[in-house]
Amino acid sequence: MGVTKKNLCVATPILCAAGQIGFIFTAMGGVRYKSGAGPQALIPHIANNAWHPMQGSKMIENAGDPITDTTVETILHTVQRAIRGDMEAILFLAAGYLLPAVLSLLAIFIGYLAASYLSRVASGPVCRRVDQTLGKFIGKVIFYGVLLGVVGLVLSQVGVKLGGLVTILAAAGFAIGLAFQGTLSNFAAGVLLLVFRPFKVGDFINAAGVMGKVNEIDLFTTTLDTPDYRRIIVPNSSISGSTIENVSFHLHRRAEVLVGVAYHADIDRTREALTQACLALGERVIQGEGRGYQVVLSDLGASSVNWIVRAWVASSDFFAARELLTVEVKRQLDTAGIVIPFPQMDVHLYRQSEIDVETEPGQGQRQRPRLRTAATEVRRDPSAWGDRAV
Repeated sequence: MGVTKKNLCVATPILCAAGQIGFIFTAMGGVRYKSGAGPQALIPHIANNAWHPMQGSKMIENAGDPITDTTVETILHTVQRAIRGDMEAILFLAAGYLLPAVLSLLAIFIGYLAASYLSRVASGPVCRRVDQTLGKFIGKVIFYGVLLGVVGLVLSQVGVKLGGLVTILAAAGFAIGLAFQGTLSNFAAGVLLLVFRPFKVGDFINAAGVMGKVNEIDLFTTTLDTPDYRRIIVPNSSISGSTIENVSFHLHRRAEVLVGVAYHADIDRTREALTQACLALGERVIQGEGRGYQVVLSDLGASSVNWIVRAWVASSDFFAARELLTVEVKRQLDTAGIVIPFPQMDVHLYRQSEIDVETEPGQGQRQRPRLRTAATEVRRDPSAWGDRAV
């Protein structure tokens, strides 16, 4: 059969790929074709063209046997003949090695598409009706499970013995588990977070010393976005091992403002001014049973009469509403002429004309002051104090 230059240009890339893929598949399990299958029909033609004695039917009959130097030499000789332009050798390599490789890759690609489709079908309803985090977790489990199953099936078809591979993976998994204890603890914590769901994507939480909005819950880490828009990635083990505060779990939150007024301020006027501050919030205050606003006289402090102003607002509007309430409390108290005191201390110094001392027995010149009693203390006219400090 004549070989033109055009045929060689087309066949050369195919030959290179066939040679490389042929070595891979032969090393994994040998030639899969037995007598009477696949490319055996080409053997008589190959034999008529001075095949090597180890080629032809003997190579195919020994399919599945352990790879030896003779088998590798035979494959190399076949590739060399194909590179020189032997179309029968080209067809033999294409049918025996290249076609199974292409079919295997095609099967893996179809398995990938099927895994993606099944993942979307299974996770979509869960994300819409139950929880987005749980839906993503189910989708990932289905995707990787189907994809690994397809890859294992393809490997078994090309001759890879999965029994030994499973044993190796089990031993390697034990060693890896000891080396990556922290990573596996994060994985276990991630599964617990996805199953028990103390929070979900979109919640505002405070956990592991970090406060932010949950952006994503993965098997190993949880991603948070802080109020100043910083992204923080926290290991799941740190979150599960600490106290979790889900700030946005409820629809309503109670905003509180603590304020102290002077002792000489009238209580009724103070209560009225603080009530006006709550009314200034308007529709921001949630009405209903156990909701609304409240003005409470808390306690009598060291330098002020302390009050607590409370108002129920929407969780999404909490910070803005609390700021507005604080502003209105200060504004209403200033309007009513009520003073907000600050802690202060008066220090009075008394000059003592003489100090009575006594000498301890046996101590020589060591002396100590004698404490005066309240009855004998000399008090002078305040107008005569020249060194009084207040």
